Amino acid sequence: MKKFKLPFHYFSKVELTLWFGSIFVIGIFFCFFDRNNYLTLMASLIGVTSLIFNAKGNPFGQLLMIIFSLLYGIISFTFCYYGEMITYLGMTMPMAIFALISWIRNPYNGNKSEVKVNYLSRTESVFMWILTILITFVFYFILEYFHTTNILLSTISVTTSFVAVYLTFRRSPFYAIGYAANDIVLIILWTMAMIEEVSYVSVVVCFMAFLVNDIYGFVNWNRMGKRQAENL
Repeated sequence: MKKFKLPFHYFSKVELTLWFGSIFVIGIFFCFFDRNNYLTLMASLIGVTSLIFNAKGNPFGQLLMIIFSLLYGIISFTFCYYGEMITYLGMTMPMAIFALISWIRNPYNGNKSEVKVNYLSRTESVFMWILTILITFVFYFILEYFHTTNILLSTISVTTSFVAVYLTFRRSPFYAIGYAANDIVLIILWTMAMIEEVSYVSVVVCFMAFLVNDIYGFVNWNRMGKRQAENL
């Protein structure tokens, strides 16, 4: 088994540009519009870092996602987005733990810094969507009970989040599409919050950066899948 070690040129120039560009934009908006919510800044920086590692199929990204989920759950609580809080603390974070274990146990060719890409069968895809519908249905009533702000969008966020975490756990390239869809929902949700409190612009910018990173993640995972298939 190869040791978990990153070579000097592990990240490409595109990836480094994407990573540091995301950090720069998040930092700029924090300085101009916030300057107080350091928890939001910390969560955003950890989040974009986790995504660049996830895009490489590196299990370290899932470890960072666990930390991000905890911080984001706390941030969501401050604006009464109980749906987001429950989703990330009760679903995304636990599933990130399972995904971390899954990725560690399924390295590509013994390389612990790259997971083996997997593709869902048609039967499992049907199972995933049935499970998604059930979870969405249950969560809607949970969110209604807690008088969740913007309940319709929060429910859609649950749906996209579950699809994303399930596909992440199963090591499918489409995990990034699930997260990209979730990013769009969250951009809308936090834009609504920003109208009431301008400091939440940092969260909006955070998920805009996430969207770009997740799109890149999907592109890179497809490359990984093709490369791994050719080397069989």
